[in-house]
Amino acid sequence: MLSGVPQGSVLGPLLFVVYINDIDEQIVNKIVKFADDIKIYHIVQSPKDIEILQSDLHRLVEWSKDWQMLFNTDKCKVLHFGFNNPHIDYSMDGVKLELVKEEKC
Repeated sequence: MLSGVPQGSVLGPLLFVVYINDIDEQIVNKIVKFADDIKIYHIVQSPKDIEILQSDLHRLVEWSKDWQMLFNTDKCKVLHFGFNNPHIDYSMDGVKLELVKEEKC
């Protein structure tokens, strides 16, 4: 093996956390990281909020390209809450994210 960490090793999770630790440095909205899962969220009340959220998604894509750890956009979803939510379409790297009505744990 020339590089990397063997799958299932004790160091794997720790090194992964260290590797992605700076992913949220440029993110304006709230972000939650758990293992290899990231959730970004914000209350959208204006067109400016929509723009900021989409901009943060763009920043995440740029980070993933810089560090060669690309997002699987097929697994990225949008979940809208509330009755007055404008249900805007968001995208990552030019791919429209799927709208879902619930999230499975």
